[in-house]
Amino acid sequence: MPYQFDLHCHSWFSGDGVSSPEALVAAAKARGLSGFAMTDHNTCDAFHYCVDHGLARRDGQPVDGFLILPGVEVSTAEGHLLCIGAVLPQMKGEPAADVARAIRAAGGLAVPAHPYDVFRAGIREDVLDTLELDALEVWNAAISFPKYNARALEYAKRRGLPMIAASDAHHDTAIGTSRMSFATEDFSVKGILAALKAGGERHEQLLSFRDKLRKTMNNWFRLRRRRTYSSPIL
Repeated sequence: MPYQFDLHCHSWFSGDGVSSPEALVAAAKARGLSGFAMTDHNTCDAFHYCVDHGLARRDGQPVDGFLILPGVEVSTAEGHLLCIGAVLPQMKGEPAADVARAIRAAGGLAVPAHPYDVFRAGIREDVLDTLELDALEVWNAAISFPKYNARALEYAKRRGLPMIAASDAHHDTAIGTSRMSFATEDFSVKGILAALKAGGERHEQLLSFRDKLRKTMNNWFRLRRRRTYSSPIL
């Protein structure tokens, strides 16, 4: 049975996220997901929180049949770059090339998010050409205009990069809007990363108008204070 994953999700540990990790897990399970990547903006606090509260494991194994992939969406000097499958130190504002190298050194995959979206800090093509990448987000459910997804798809095909679709969920009702299906015998962080690089099946759907409006309003007004978490174990 293929495993269903949303590879771009935000909790309330992102400045523009609104949902707790528990709410994201509950919503993902209700929608039939096998797991998701916790990719908050410039922080891995949510993943550490999930480990300490029994929702995830540091050894990369699932908890009660559900797998949270560690990750982060780094605001590099040139735009947003997803780290999927590893935790990173704070690297906001660092050159994208340095962040990509750090992601790979940590065992994760470097995946530019919404790379052509001029309204959402996508990394531009002249920079993409210089980066060592593991995949490209070619379908972002919250994209400003569909043409930006189309351009990302064209670029990934030119470079022969694995392609992902993701929801970019900033609240629990949006998780799983777009997702990936992976056929693998290894249901672990390592196994899902290998399946991603081998190429999975994309399930592409745009956010509803309501979900997209809610995300935009949260991003503009930041009505909730961004939460932080310090693990007592680290």
